Amino acid sequence: MQRALREPASWPHQVGVIPSPARSFQHRAEADRLRTAVEGGGTAVLSQVLTGMGGVGKTQLAAEYARAAWDDGDLDVLVWVTASAQSPVVSRYAQAGIELCRADPEDPEQAAKQFLAWLAPKPGQRPCRWLIVLDDIADPSDLIVHPEDPGNRYSLWPPASPHGRILATTRRRDAALFGDGRRQIEVGLFTPDKSVASLTAALHAQGRSEPADQLAALAADLGHLPLALAQAAAYLIDSGEDTATYRELLADRATTLADTASDRLPDDQALPLATTWYLSLDRADALRPAGLARPMLQLATLLDPNGIPQAVLTSAPALAHLTTHRARTCSHPTGEVAPVPPEDAVRALRTLHRLSLIDHTPDTPHGAVRVHQLIQRAVRDTLTPDQHAQLARTAADALLAAWPEIERDTVLAQALRANTTALATRAEQALYRHGAHGVLHRAGRSLGEAGQVTAARDHYQNFTNNATSHLGPDHPLTLFVRNQLAWWRGQAGDAAGARTAFAELLDDNKRVLGPNHPGTLSTRGHLARLLGEAGDAAGAAAAFAELLNDWVRVLGSDHPNTLNTQSNLAYWLGKTGEAVRAAATFAEVLDDKKRVLGPDHLETLFARGHLARWLGEAGDAAGAAAAFAELLDDMKRVLGPDRRETLTVRSYLAYWREAAAVDLSIDEQER
Repeated sequence: MQRALREPASWPHQVGVIPSPARSFQHRAEADRLRTAVEGGGTAVLSQVLTGMGGVGKTQLAAEYARAAWDDGDLDVLVWVTASAQSPVVSRYAQAGIELCRADPEDPEQAAKQFLAWLAPKPGQRPCRWLIVLDDIADPSDLIVHPEDPGNRYSLWPPASPHGRILATTRRRDAALFGDGRRQIEVGLFTPDKSVASLTAALHAQGRSEPADQLAALAADLGHLPLALAQAAAYLIDSGEDTATYRELLADRATTLADTASDRLPDDQALPLATTWYLSLDRADALRPAGLARPMLQLATLLDPNGIPQAVLTSAPALAHLTTHRARTCSHPTGEVAPVPPEDAVRALRTLHRLSLIDHTPDTPHGAVRVHQLIQRAVRDTLTPDQHAQLARTAADALLAAWPEIERDTVLAQALRANTTALATRAEQALYRHGAHGVLHRAGRSLGEAGQVTAARDHYQNFTNNATSHLGPDHPLTLFVRNQLAWWRGQAGDAAGARTAFAELLDDNKRVLGPNHPGTLSTRGHLARLLGEAGDAAGAAAAFAELLNDWVRVLGSDHPNTLNTQSNLAYWLGKTGEAVRAAATFAEVLDDKKRVLGPDHLETLFARGHLARWLGEAGDAAGAAAAFAELLDDMKRVLGPDRRETLTVRSYLAYWREAAAVDLSIDEQER
């Protein structure tokens, strides 16, 4: 017996349940943008897609909008659809078709199609003002039914109508979501003020209060992510702990995000925060290039959330990491996996961007990749200790590979230093597993080269403390780092402290390394320089002359350390008043440095500057000016016009040009 079809429901009519408001919901600018888009008269945007990472509050914004439209009497029909897969979309449309169009409940797919057809405006019929909310679209392809069968294929996107509105929420950023006039609205994080207001409201509702400064600090710890703030408030309420204690729990590296969550999820959240990200990562890893999204994100979780240079994540160590992971997870008939090329690494970044797991902005290459700190935390929680340590070494190798020997780009250098700091904070022990990783020294040298001498000193003080703790006080690398610390103490203005530190280090170097070790000889050179800077130029020259003989004996006459010692000897000879001899010695050193190091090496360029200076000091001001003019062009080309060393050469050029002009004027007067 055929079931009788019921009469269509009267308007206004709602299908599906709008999620309840969050206990501490905060009005946001995105909500105003939603309303403005449909109040623009003839330019109204009637199809909008809220995008953003899991946890930013897309569903709550959509629910607020839907409730307001319903309560204002602006709608005849409201349908709320959970769009996380195709079947619930078809089921909800079928329900709407049964309730509104007398569709047959025995044929859900036909009922869904009947409802979609009913939404399209028809001449002579009463207009229906409708709103369809497609919440949490997980895959754009879920909205195409029978994609493999052109004859039966149809779209689950509601039809365009002057009386209808479509609002979708998704973590995806695929281009397919934004065709046919659909407008993207990116949903971001709370502002700091909104974050504190959200925490305060949630706690006050339960009779709790916390110091505002602690709430502000907690909001920063959680990266101003709305759902994380709600989760934290629920934990504080359920546990009875104060904010300071909760922050200590968050700071504990042994604590996972799951450990910081209440037993009951806040605001009817279906899944724990980390789980939503894991599901997105599973989807990303299945997209082309398959198998690369997960290892790429794992690598990024150890670096600076505020900006990772793309060159780091496409460097040779990063590509090797991606290749190794693909080989472990993907089966190949030949058993061999081709190396991952840089373009596939970029495609992996784009895939992660599509799933809102990262923000990838290639137009800002020095900060092209940003990852929310809690996504980083959630991914790190899935790593074994060995995986974590290996990734840390890979990230350090990638930073070092992307670091140019000559830092012309100060923005890139700053980004690389920030990423090194983030890596050292999250994986300090791994960076000392096989001795101190070279990226730690490179970051300190970068600070010094940028003229940040106090920061360089502080960096090497911390480096020394960590090396002593992890490697021991007598490890050669610890002694090397102490050498750098003493140097930057002197550069930062503490000459007496530097002399004391070098003297103590010399004794330890002789005891541990022996008198002929390069580390020992290098420390002797620093002490000789400090002797001269203290006013004893003759003593410094004598010490460098003795040291030069030892460098030649130990490493040979062409070793860079030998050549630098010869340069120091020439300099201090000049400071004793022997300018002609200094110029002659620098001329010899310059020839050797050009031959050994090349004409554009920094040490070669510096030697040219010293030679030019001592030519002038020896009485040839015009020759000095000409030499500095030629050097300035090369310094601009090699280092850039704004480097401190380039500016120094420019000042010397001005000085010797003026001196040469004075000499010329005197000569003319004498004639």
